[in-house]
Amino acid sequence: MTNTALITGASRGLGLALARSLAGAGWDLVLTARGAADLERVAAELGATAIPGDVTDPAHVERLARAAPELDLLVNNASDLGVTPLPPLAGYPLEAFRVLLETNVTAPLALIQATLPALRAARGAVVNITSDAATGPYEGWGGYGATKAALEQLSNVLSAEEPELRVWWVDPGEMNTRMLADAVGAEEAAAAADPAKVAAALYDLVSARPASGKVSLQ
Repeated sequence: MTNTALITGASRGLGLALARSLAGAGWDLVLTARGAADLERVAAELGATAIPGDVTDPAHVERLARAAPELDLLVNNASDLGVTPLPPLAGYPLEAFRVLLETNVTAPLALIQATLPALRAARGAVVNITSDAATGPYEGWGGYGATKAALEQLSNVLSAEEPELRVWWVDPGEMNTRMLADAVGAEEAAAAADPAKVAAALYDLVSARPASGKVSLQ
């Protein structure tokens, strides 16, 4: 029987790299991202189902859940960096912080809620991508880090409430992605890990299916 995964933020970076790993292992994939053109190219490459849209849109979340009535793996990878250049908390625009919470915390929870029946039926797994900014006091990263800390605790509680599932909150470490380049500059980002290498470690985690918990990949 073929496994099915739903991956958000799948048009680039870690989401794309993981989609390639899973597709290579024969998984069926439902992929989403905001950029329709890039997502359609990825889906054509991998033979996946592409459903472009914004994960903060409840109607889009419902479309994703309907597209995966049988689901073994949900990967909440889509996230937003927030205001750039990264501002100190003393001057963080509160409306921008509310939007960041909606994208990085509320949207993953909404998708978990929408797909739980399918995940429970399959005794499946949830991967929530977090960050070392969730715990480290990095100047300028307070807004983003606070949302990732919230996602980690959400994951922690979910793992206790859904013992038949596997729930992993995964810190992938610094990767050479557009998001990191937006935060620290392209030159520094280029020295970070290749997302494909990190995705290989994440694929090994999914395959090994260890107990629920926090996982650092670098």
